[in-house]
Formats: sequence, structure tokens, C-alpha cells
Amino acid sequence: MYTSPTVAVCSPQKLTATFNIEGSQQVVSHHGNSTQICGNFPAIMKRAYYSASIPQFLADEGALIVGKLAQSSAFAVEQAQIEAWQEQIRLLKRILPGRDGAVYFEFGIPRMGGRIDVLLIIDHVIFVVEFKVHSRDFTISAREQVWDYALDLKNFHKTSHNQYICPILVATSASHEFTVATFSVDEDRLLRPVDCSVSNLVPAIDAVLMFCADSPINISDWELGGYHPTPTIIEAAVALYSNNSVEAISRSDAGAINLSKTSTEVCKIIENARSTRQKQIVFVTGVPGAGKTLVGLNIAAKYMDAERDTHSVFLSGNGPLVAILREALARNRVHRAKERGETLRKGQARNEIKAIIQNVHHFRDEGLIDSSAPSDHVAIFDEAQRAWDREQTSAFMRRKKGKPDFNQSEPEFLISCMDRHQDWAVIICLVGGGQEINTGEAGISEWLRAVEGSFPSWGVHISPQLSDAEYAATEAIDSVTKLSPVFKNEDLHLRVSMRSFRAEDVSLLVKQILDVNTQGAKTTYARIKGRYPLVITRDIHKARAWLKHRARGSERYGIVVSSNAQRLKPHAIDIKTPVDPVHWFLAERDDVRSSFYLEDVATEFHVQGLELDWACVAWDADFRFTERGWDSWAFKGSRWERIRKPERLQYHKNTYRVLLTRARQGMVIVVPEGSADDATRSPQFYDQTLEYLESIGFERI
Repeated sequence: MYTSPTVAVCSPQKLTATFNIEGSQQVVSHHGNSTQICGNFPAIMKRAYYSASIPQFLADEGALIVGKLAQSSAFAVEQAQIEAWQEQIRLLKRILPGRDGAVYFEFGIPRMGGRIDVLLIIDHVIFVVEFKVHSRDFTISAREQVWDYALDLKNFHKTSHNQYICPILVATSASHEFTVATFSVDEDRLLRPVDCSVSNLVPAIDAVLMFCADSPINISDWELGGYHPTPTIIEAAVALYSNNSVEAISRSDAGAINLSKTSTEVCKIIENARSTRQKQIVFVTGVPGAGKTLVGLNIAAKYMDAERDTHSVFLSGNGPLVAILREALARNRVHRAKERGETLRKGQARNEIKAIIQNVHHFRDEGLIDSSAPSDHVAIFDEAQRAWDREQTSAFMRRKKGKPDFNQSEPEFLISCMDRHQDWAVIICLVGGGQEINTGEAGISEWLRAVEGSFPSWGVHISPQLSDAEYAATEAIDSVTKLSPVFKNEDLHLRVSMRSFRAEDVSLLVKQILDVNTQGAKTTYARIKGRYPLVITRDIHKARAWLKHRARGSERYGIVVSSNAQRLKPHAIDIKTPVDPVHWFLAERDDVRSSFYLEDVATEFHVQGLELDWACVAWDADFRFTERGWDSWAFKGSRWERIRKPERLQYHKNTYRVLLTRARQGMVIVVPEGSADDATRSPQFYDQTLEYLESIGFERI
């Protein structure tokens, strides 16, 4: 028996109920060990191995249901899985009579590469049910798993956005003793996970239905809802290299140019270059978080066959990104091999990945040693704007490589390596505007000058947006156009940030803040604040608590700071402490090296090209707001020194552009109070920055 829920309204954002219990649209096809989304079919129910109305499910024989499930599986079905399905079916047939709704077994979540055991729609609530057969425990990892599935529906399935969704974790061998279950619902109508034994599943469902009063869900309308996932770059890489299509893991709504459209345009250029035996360089541009890296990874994944002359390589000078992607892909390969009953050593998996994703400096060094053409006809350069200019490259070659007469910029040398092909070659430059963050990073103009000066026969493909001020390439474009064939294509620019699926205009807001466009920033912030929480505080402890409270499931959070933020030590933030970005981004929450622990902090060099769900940006006195606008400072010895060189000022501004565009779902900014007793942390270094941010409308916590 159970009592009716006691409902308490805690705040407008959160409701809590406690009850006492006694007794305790797309078709999925499978190819080998991969899942492929094929076509834009409206019935999302087809993503389940088995789906039916509750009356139909009750009428179907258990053996028929198991047969359909086994037939739909991409893998050989083991006896343990069949027994698990049988137990789930028996339990649901016992608890569902008399209810209205629908049942979906093995409901696919392409972004996460997993499947919901059972998705139930009963009256006005969507129940996401994860069964742990023969388990007595409700583990943290299992709770996060079911929570993540529910979050995926809430965030990315259109007709689930406004529905109550309740994740339920069922441990079939859990204790049947008298328990007290407490559940709560967040402001977006997603409940916190509910732990259930077999015997208390019915009262838990009844209590949730009573607690979440609403109109019944129209099943037909729900099934017509579009699914528009927005994966992190790590999730996207794993999905693409598991043979998923970019369409399966990216948005395709009218609010953004589809990533698949940009990928298709690039593929057309590659195929044309191959068939006509020409050499082409392609510039894919976009706002921060728009999916440029995803486009590059998708192209690389399409051309992984080493026996075809279209074999490609993904190159990045971003060491942390390369290391993290390699490790994530290697772990996934080992995991998928284990699922197939095969043994694959992680070292072997890592070696396979190294051929696909490489550090651009290793590619460059190999070009210095071996003068023959590389094996790859397609080279994808991520964050191409960060390539070194002639001065920086020549100095490096003299100092590190023993080449005193080297006189080329990095773009010029990299193009020369691909130009060694006698037949054809394609270079794809993925370009972020205003992303140069280090000395000697030449921006995109250096690539264009290299084409103009040394490789005028190469065709150049750009978007009209490459002329925007942030790319600083207008003069170079005008110049190269006089010598080389230049083709403009709108589809080579990604206008909308995909990183923040809650609010695409975050990158615009950050640009307006850094450009001191106060009125524009106010307008943009007013438009996004209901969907994208953005707050400020002077207390790092409050910021940490805010992150922990906001994050749900396995959503990742962490603290990011400028590499020049040297006076945050009193707040236990030391940029000199070594950080392993692989552990920071991939380790679980119980690992002290992970971002979750909120002890180690990452700088712009660790996080560029990557993202967090929730971020804390700790703002030091290296970037201050004044009557003149933004001032940049460097801490030398025991005092701050004003930065005056224009290029260094731009790098510093770009540092904060990177930091402020890392969060997918929300952000807290910490502007410390400073200390009147410490000349290096004077309150006046921080107060005007806080006042400026507050003037835009950011709420203080």
C-alpha cells in the first residue's frame, strides 16, 4: 500500500513530492555493427525495435514481441538478453492493464549510441524506464544513464519539450522492504530519477501521474515530432566513426544551415577535383560552436579507405582536442569490439585512430623529412586560422629543426606538401572568426597570401562571410582573386551556433559584449535569458554550487580561466597547476582529475574546439572594463603591466571570446571582489567589469 503524495511547492523552479510505499522520425537500419538513420520519416516510433499501443501490447503474445525485438537487433542476441526482455514484458503486462498510452521497446538514441529499455507514454507523462535485471542496487552510473536518456528526449525531441518526463530505474532484485521515495520535477517538467523495485513500480507510476497533472498526450502528434540532436564534438566524433551519418546526429531544422548541406558541398568539390585532376582549397567558416569541426570529422569519416586515392586526414594544431578525440574513439572501438564478442587492445585501437586524426605539427615534420607526396589526397586543417605566420615558423625551424634558411609561413609549407601530388589534391580549412589566441597565429589571410604568392593555379572556394571583419581577410581575398579562380558559396558558412542548443545567439551576445555594443548585448540577452541561464557572482563557492545544482545526469561542468589569470590563487585557482585535458574532459565524476571536481581549471588552450554543458568563467584582472572599453594586462613578477601591441590585444580579446562560448546550456561568471590590502588585486581592477556585465542585465547570485 502507499499513501497519496504530499506535494510541497519549494520554488517556482522546483516541486517536490514524497510518498510512502509498503513492499517495496526516422527509420533505423543496421549495417554490421552500426546504426544508420535513413530518411526523414515522420514516425519516431520506427526508432524502436517494437512499438504498440498499450491495448495492442497487452494482446500480443510475449513470444511474438521477443521475436520482433530479436529480429530488429543489429547484433546476435544472447540468451541473457532474451531473458531480460521476457522479464520486462511479463512485468509490464502485469502493471499496464486499464491504462491508456503506448509502449516502445529498445528506443534508439543516436546521439548517445544507446537505447532506452522501455519508453512508456501513460496518459500525460512520458516514462523512460531502465531495467537492471537481477540487480539489487541503484548505482550512480545507472541513474545517470536513465537520466541522460530522459534529457535527450527533453532537449532534442520537439514534441517532448513541453511534456512531463519521468526517468525510472528498476532494479529487479532490490529489497521489498518499506521505503520512502522522494521525487522532484524541474522547471522544464523533467523529473529527477525515481528508483523502484518491482513491487513499488505501480505505486510510483500512479504517484507521478497524480503529481504531474496535465492533459493526455496525443500519441499520433507526439510521434510526428522531429528529433534534432546537438551532440558535443566528442559525442559526434564517436557517432561518426561508428558509421552514423551526420544527419543522424545533427539538427536539420530551419533555424540553421544543415551540417549535412555544408558537408555535401565540400564532398562535391572533392569529387570534382578528383575527376578533373585539379587542386582546390576550401574555406569553411562559422560562428563559435557552429559545427565546423564536425563538418571536418564527417568528411574525414567519409574518406577513410586507404586503398582509394580519396583517403583523407584530419589535422589539428590543437593538441588537447587531438588527444581527447583519439582517446574517446579508441575507447569506443574497444567497447564496440567487446559487444561483438571480440578482443581489441586499446593500444591497437589508438594506433588505428592515429592514422585518421593527427597533430598538424607531426604532419608538418613528416613533410620536412620526406619530400614525396603524402598518402592523403584530402587534408582537413581544423582551426586553420591558428597556423603560424612566416616569422614564427622561420624562428621555430631555426631553433627546433636546425633549418636556418627556412623562409615560409606554415600555411605556405602545408600547401606545398599537398601540391606534391601530380594529379589532384584538396585542402579544407576550417576557420573560426576571432579565434587567434597565441603569438604568431596568422589568421586566414596567410593561407590566401600563400595561394596568391606560390600556388595561383589552386582554385579557392569561400563563403561571402569570409569578408567579415572578424576574419580580417578582405584585402587578401581581393588580392588572390586577381590571380586564382575564386568561387563563392553561401553553404560554406555556418551561421548558427550548434554548441548551445538552448540559445543559438550566445556567440552573438559574447561578440557584442567584447565589442562594447551595450545596447545590442542587452537586446540579445533579453532574447535568450529565458532559455540560457547566465548569472554572475563574486563568490567562487556560490559558482561551484550553482554548477552542481544545474547539471543533471552526466552533464559535464567545469571552471575555465584565461591563461593570463595569475591573481586568482587566493580563490584556489592556479593556472600553473598541470592539467591533463583527457582526464579533465573524459574522466567520470568520482575522478579528482575530472572537470567535475572543480579543482583543476582549464585555460583557453585546453578548451578551444571543445565544450562543456555548464561552465564557470573565472574573470581575473588581466581583462578589465574601463571608461575606454576593454584593457588588457599581463602579470610580470609582482605587478600588472599594460598590454599595448595591437596583435596581443586581439589575442587577449579572443581568449575571453573562447572562454565565454564554451557552455552549451548555461554559464556562471565569477568576478572577484579583490582586496584593498593587495595591490595586485585592487577592487578597482574588478568592479567596473562587474558593473558593465550587470548593466547588460545579468543577474547576480
